[in-house]
Amino acid sequence: MRPLIGFFLLVVTIADPASAQQHKPAVCCGSDPSLEGSTAFPATLVKELTAIRDAALEDGYAYQQLAHLTENIGPRPAGSPQAAAAVEYVANQLRALGLEVRLEEVRVPHWIRGLETAELVEYPGHVPGISQKIVLTALGGTAPTSAEGISAEVVVASSFEELEALGRTKVSGKIVLFTETFDRQKAANGLAGEAYGEAVVYRDKGAKTAAALGAVASLVRSVGGADYRLPHTGGSTAAGIPAGAVTSEDADLISHLASEGTVRMHLVLTSHTAPEVLSYNVIGDLKGSEHPEQVVIVSGHLDSWDLGTGAIDDAAGVAVAMETAQLIQKLHLHPIRTIRVIAWMDEENGGRGHDAYAKAHEAEIGNHVAALESDLGAAHPLGFNARINSGALRILRPVQDILQSFGANLIHLTDASPGADIAFLGKAGVPALGVMQDARTYFNYHHTAADTLDKVVPRELRENGAAMAVMGYALADMPQPLPR
Repeated sequence: MRPLIGFFLLVVTIADPASAQQHKPAVCCGSDPSLEGSTAFPATLVKELTAIRDAALEDGYAYQQLAHLTENIGPRPAGSPQAAAAVEYVANQLRALGLEVRLEEVRVPHWIRGLETAELVEYPGHVPGISQKIVLTALGGTAPTSAEGISAEVVVASSFEELEALGRTKVSGKIVLFTETFDRQKAANGLAGEAYGEAVVYRDKGAKTAAALGAVASLVRSVGGADYRLPHTGGSTAAGIPAGAVTSEDADLISHLASEGTVRMHLVLTSHTAPEVLSYNVIGDLKGSEHPEQVVIVSGHLDSWDLGTGAIDDAAGVAVAMETAQLIQKLHLHPIRTIRVIAWMDEENGGRGHDAYAKAHEAEIGNHVAALESDLGAAHPLGFNARINSGALRILRPVQDILQSFGANLIHLTDASPGADIAFLGKAGVPALGVMQDARTYFNYHHTAADTLDKVVPRELRENGAAMAVMGYALADMPQPLPR
């Protein structure tokens, strides 16, 4: 998951159209009697959506797909052999479901992690002959050190403003450490996305800011919520200097020592970027029975970082998108519009997959009637973040009624994109929805070696599958598309 995705405070009120036009959040619940005049679905559609929900809550298909992608294939960095294997696997599984499958080309860079070591070799109270190990990981796409590494004094800054105030004379030739802290209290109170957004800017822009002042390397405190001496990787804007993330515990250690005197570090972060390679978005169409030219996307991204196995970020999203098609076929349903399952490539490393799709389908964007994405893990779904016309809330009330049985019936209006890979569609006016998961512990594991299958609760994954499938089928089979 990339840092551009927005997450928002849930306000359990109903916003009138005027307030929605003022860009205020609106969340509505299916049981709210104030939603008078909501558009009723045909009784047959309500019955089908209920059947999808009930089947999804008992179905193990998504977990089976998730287990194979993570346990049998493993981490899937864009351009890697594992990513290629995952493309082939997902394509074959969608073909087995009877979808019309094609692979659409995406040219991606392939960044390869190398040796990652760091130690403090001078610091206040240093005992001669020893060093302090620092646990860290390189940030994706950044420049490497030499095999011998670099040794330099560490300059600590809590913000960009603090670093700028130090100036070039105090930063040039140094290793910069940004110590911005992930706000765990916000995360524990349902604002994990906001906490992530505040901290991740230092991972994204830190190296570029430090390099502009002559720094020889840039480090950040890991952007995550758990202190298990576990580093969190992620992308960083290319700046021509090595960039990495140290654990929260080590960031605190360095900051404390630097407050008392000079700290010097020896740093080795070798990596290299291979030439661009050809990869693919996997596209599977379940053709509509009446309006096959009208498309509803259900999706997740197939690539992942390399430290873990990419279970919650984002094999889970791909698995529940696949399950939408599987449930519809299993129940012998026939939506009037085409449901398009997409496993996006390169979401983590620049978004070349959605860029390629936007270019290839530019002439037919007007035929896309809705787009769904899951990219916030696999914990209990609360509903959807939605960039939609405020008038669509009433139309979607029957969906909320059906999802209310397991608490996934919130719809939160937002002007931001509810998913990185569908952002271009939302900007074009296509109704865009992202599954809104409980993210309180998501950033404990996100982009770390702990992003593995055991972090996914099968029951909660089934709930995610139910939310995606019910909403996806409703959008594909309701009498009229949502208003733009």
